[in-house]
Amino acid sequence: MIQRFIELGQGYSDLYELIEIAETNTHRLTKFIALKTKINEKEVCSLAIVLQAAGESNFQPIYICREGVPQHSKRWDLFQDRATTHNKALTILEVRPSNEFSDKDLYYQYLTGILRMQHVIPAWQ
Repeated sequence: MIQRFIELGQGYSDLYELIEIAETNTHRLTKFIALKTKINEKEVCSLAIVLQAAGESNFQPIYICREGVPQHSKRWDLFQDRATTHNKALTILEVRPSNEFSDKDLYYQYLTGILRMQHVIPAWQ
């Protein structure tokens, strides 16, 4: 299974797009994820959803709004409410911020490893 992050933005208005993707793909929706971190002493979250692979493919998309949502905000509450609406537990993990990595691809490889080790997404095959 190939897992790939698809970044929508930093969680401002694009969070609504993330929620719409979840709404229109309820049959494929597997996880709601919040990745907590600190950037410049400010606690922020990346919010993500994981979908099952489409059809016979081995590609599992992980849609993400990276590091733009304060944990105690209306956007956080909206995301948490959507997880509850879809009867999915919100998986919350603490991770390193993306600015500690020289490249965004390295950051997403790091996140993929964390999610696999925590059994949030399947192991690489």
